[in-house]
Amino acid sequence: MFDVSIKNLTKKFDDNIAVNNVSFKINAGEFFSILGPSGCGKTTTLRMIAGFVMPTNGEIYIGENDITYQAPEKRNIGFVFQNYAIFPHMNVFDNISFGLKMRSFDQKTINEKVKVALDQVNLNGYEARFQRELSGGEQQRVALARVLVTEPQILLLDEPLSALDKKLREEMKIWIKELQKKLKITTVYVTHDQSEALTMSDRIAIMNKGDISQIGSPTDIYEKPSNVFVADFIGTSNFVNLKINSNDSQNSSVIFSNKEFTLNTQFTESSKCILRPEHLLINPENSDGLVLAEGLIKIISYQGSLIRYIIEINDQTLTAELSNSLNTSQLKEGDKVTAGFNPNSLVIIKE
Repeated sequence: MFDVSIKNLTKKFDDNIAVNNVSFKINAGEFFSILGPSGCGKTTTLRMIAGFVMPTNGEIYIGENDITYQAPEKRNIGFVFQNYAIFPHMNVFDNISFGLKMRSFDQKTINEKVKVALDQVNLNGYEARFQRELSGGEQQRVALARVLVTEPQILLLDEPLSALDKKLREEMKIWIKELQKKLKITTVYVTHDQSEALTMSDRIAIMNKGDISQIGSPTDIYEKPSNVFVADFIGTSNFVNLKINSNDSQNSSVIFSNKEFTLNTQFTESSKCILRPEHLLINPENSDGLVLAEGLIKIISYQGSLIRYIIEINDQTLTAELSNSLNTSQLKEGDKVTAGFNPNSLVIIKE
């Protein structure tokens, strides 16, 4: 297993800074995702690691080896493209063995390695099939096998599930993660899909406009966003308006919907208050420790396993998401309700 170190990496295209002096380390055997909106620099970063794009400044290391300006074929890195890039005129066996033939392996070794790769991706018996005979998920597994058969030090994946339908994406997310854990290969995964990143990753780097906004575990990224961009990009966030009543050196007394309560941190005019929808309760049976306010249900949206409620509370519109298993089916649009939250569930961002 090998780690990857990115040091002060920058890429400029003419006057456009695609990646702006980013630094981070990917631990050996880790599943590390780079997540962000289109144009944020995530794919450019991945392609610099692969060697397809040369950096303007900075360094890239695999272990202790500086590979910054090394040719792609010298890096022993596997790259899985968004569009699979498998050859339609070759069958599965020939697709998977292509890289081995280019490295001049003998036929006996090729046969053995392809068999191992087919076992890894659960495609035994598919050797003679062509691209047109494969589903989207099977094509993606062929693309993975073609990379894994060369035994790369690092695996890079560039939005590999974006072309699949939702059900297949969900299945492939679990499958790829299980395969990565089994092989213990250091993996860098680029996506704009927060669900993929949260489900699959050991750690996530959030990118925005060429910069790294935050790096952390899925739990930290979701529950402790470091800035407004991360809070708004990951999941759904309620930005709650609070009025400052008073401050001391450690605490703040604030008001929400005419209800006063204490925050165990300082809250200033520039602070932002985040409340995740699952922490906003409707008609709670036990109100101990909760800040309560009267509200009106404006919209109810059925989401399958959960139900989303858009609630108007004085001059604010907040979203609540409750499990479908809870007894809320009697609620209707236009109903007056009591909404509540625990102050400890608020995330305060100081900017």
